[in-house]
Amino acid sequence: MSYKKKKFKIKRKVKAFRFLMDNFDLSMREAQRWIDKGRILIDGKPLRKKSAFLDDEFEVIYFHTYSKNLLPIFETKDFAIYDKPSGVLIHPSNRLTSYSLTHEIKHRFGKDANITHRLDKETSGIVIVSKNKKSEKEIKSLFEDRKVKKTYLCYVNGNIKETFIIDEPILKNRCFEEIKLKVKIDKNGKSAVTEFKPLSYDPIKNITLLQAIPHTGRQHQIRVHLFHAGFPIIGDPIYGVDTQIADDYLNKRLSDEERLKLTGANRLMLHANSVEFFYRNRFKIVSKESFIF
Repeated sequence: MSYKKKKFKIKRKVKAFRFLMDNFDLSMREAQRWIDKGRILIDGKPLRKKSAFLDDEFEVIYFHTYSKNLLPIFETKDFAIYDKPSGVLIHPSNRLTSYSLTHEIKHRFGKDANITHRLDKETSGIVIVSKNKKSEKEIKSLFEDRKVKKTYLCYVNGNIKETFIIDEPILKNRCFEEIKLKVKIDKNGKSAVTEFKPLSYDPIKNITLLQAIPHTGRQHQIRVHLFHAGFPIIGDPIYGVDTQIADDYLNKRLSDEERLKLTGANRLMLHANSVEFFYRNRFKIVSKESFIF
């Protein structure tokens, strides 16, 4: 589990936020946020008043770090680069999540370590992790200013011979009339541009390996752009399948066998292959994992 409860028994009254600051190495702001989230329990009920005192017995809900010995492929004193396996969450989805990359990095680098950008659970590959608050702010600013160049690899059906660019705006989907698609192509959306280059073609399987270069950073950009172009990524159970199939997947009713038959793979065949950016020095980090279908 991502969170555990720890019981405390104290003899002297102490302000709740001060107890959290002293015992969990938190700033005042962080301690008050814990109280807002109901992380202190008295007789099993959340304490909400920031100025409240604690005495006698109570419980604190805290994030429990956990490691599977997933090591970074590169690191400096300020950041680390991970090659995330497909199937590993970036952040816990809820308090019952047993493992995510966040568990790993906080176990290794401490509570101030954080992940600086998104990567879907089923997408494998390069993730940049900051080791402290200062580097987190600076690296996130690089992403916001589009100063991080990323490349991806993906497999699609068919023989694609020419480089092509998709320039279609992407809108967050706030109306879930059918299924919970997070984004969609819409003229009212934000600008989104992706360049695709064919790298190789397998005539036996009739699949093309593409390099995808996103020039903007919209959520699910590569997936929705390829779906829009008529080349959904192999293994994608949401973009590029019938509504009912996507609904079954999202509601955990789609078996591995059904997914393999309907989408061509039991994972999303998308891999974050490289990042290039300037942080004190220029870095270009390429994934060490092979991406072979």
